[in-house]
Amino acid sequence: MDIEEIAREVVDCGYRVHTGLGPGLLESVYEVVLAKLLCERGLCVERQKPVPILFEGLRFEEGFRADLLVEGKLLVEIKSVEHFAPVHGKQLLTYLRLLNMPLGFLMNFGAATFKEGIKRIVNNHLDFASSRLRVHQSEAFFLTRSCEEREGE
Repeated sequence: MDIEEIAREVVDCGYRVHTGLGPGLLESVYEVVLAKLLCERGLCVERQKPVPILFEGLRFEEGFRADLLVEGKLLVEIKSVEHFAPVHGKQLLTYLRLLNMPLGFLMNFGAATFKEGIKRIVNNHLDFASSRLRVHQSEAFFLTRSCEEREGE
């Protein structure tokens, strides 16, 4: 299954969770329900996966925990807040860079509608499917490309 097929399944399941449970619950509730729905569709889902980071030659085994890692290809960061803060998108983009992954979703189950509560964040992902959920793709591509260009100098 390619990453765009996985993305469609994640968005569909996220919508079902949002409409079925509504806002106001803890992130952990949305996480466990979303993970279960994805598993029922035959997807491999890891919850709260510790992700090591490297910094100046040091390795930290639990640099952060990924809320959901789907098929080892797509990262889902779950929130349950009234509105996204600017840092939420930056956080997910940083996670994607550290994991060298192309695509992730921010899902905010505290938003009034699912459309308001989902953001697609990309990191050097060039094989886009047609999607209205894409956000910051050109910015993320530019930032990632700039970093790669600087490494080559």
